[in-house]
Amino acid sequence: MRHPSVVLLASLVLAACSSAPAGPAAPTAVPVRVATVEQRDVPVALHAIGNVEAFQTVTLRSQVEGRLAEVRFKEGDEMRAGDLLFVVDPGPFQAALDQAKANFAKAEAQAANAAVQQRRTSELVKAGIVSRDEWDRVRTDAETAAASVEAARAAVENAKLQLGFCYIASPLDGRIGRLLVNQGNLVKAHDTELATINQMKPIYVSFTVPEKELPAIRRWNAEHPLATRVAFPGGGKPIPGELSFIDNRVDTATGTVLLKAVFPNADEALWPGQFVAVTLTLTTERDAVVVPAATVQAGQEGPYVFVVKPDGTVDSRLVKVERTDGDEAVVASGVAPGERIVTTGFVRLAPGVRVTVEDGAPAPERVGAAR
Repeated sequence: MRHPSVVLLASLVLAACSSAPAGPAAPTAVPVRVATVEQRDVPVALHAIGNVEAFQTVTLRSQVEGRLAEVRFKEGDEMRAGDLLFVVDPGPFQAALDQAKANFAKAEAQAANAAVQQRRTSELVKAGIVSRDEWDRVRTDAETAAASVEAARAAVENAKLQLGFCYIASPLDGRIGRLLVNQGNLVKAHDTELATINQMKPIYVSFTVPEKELPAIRRWNAEHPLATRVAFPGGGKPIPGELSFIDNRVDTATGTVLLKAVFPNADEALWPGQFVAVTLTLTTERDAVVVPAATVQAGQEGPYVFVVKPDGTVDSRLVKVERTDGDEAVVASGVAPGERIVTTGFVRLAPGVRVTVEDGAPAPERVGAAR
């Protein structure tokens, strides 16, 4: 029989052994979401803010002075070339035309009489009845009368022109703005502005780009007109057009070059004065390596991404970013197509950390993302 103290000591030793600390627990995997590195064709584009401009703008003025008798349009109407818009009181100009016609008839009658006198005098000169001086006088009168006919004819044509100027028509297809002079007011020749017409089909968008981009723009535009798209700040479907104008000088104050793109604008979605986001596509880069721009982080040694390795851990990989375009970055080196890179959960990551990939593809978070 064992002594009770021996049994108690053995129990204490066993209890102490069973309470010894366990080894370190395995680290918890960090939940992340990933994106796959893609290889595809990517457009090389420039982005700018543009201003919509009318293709042509005409300010209507009267070419004659008088009372504005009629206004034959509604403000904001779409006009066709030749549509009658204004009528200046034609009464005084019709009277002037009638007077010019009467003077023309008088001149013709006088010229006819002078011609008859010239023929008669010619016969008398041959017969020696009329002196040479008298013949010269009659001949001069006939020539003067003929010239008076031409002057009267020109006066009639001028009077017709002045009468025609009383009727002011649209010189182009476009949309007319607000009425600047109300009916009944006196308008001055070549001075009073009546209204403005903007041609909007097609329409221009003007924008500027840095002068350093000019050589590439000229090179690619020489091959074919560069595709240009515009979009409104609130979103919506981009509107396609093409580059139509490169200014012949660089603005020395801003170091930019003015460009214009033309758009058909059949639905009049673009309106003069609007501001739009412009995308000018220069060319397309074939088989470019593309990653979400927000996956590229800024480090002391340069831009890098976290690549998920086959064993479930991550590796920090330096990358060379060629350019960014919106939410995408074109990478020249550092990652290969098909590799998985982390898009969320950067804060808890370090090389060698084990991760678990979650389902879903939320918007990538930015933690010092490189640009």
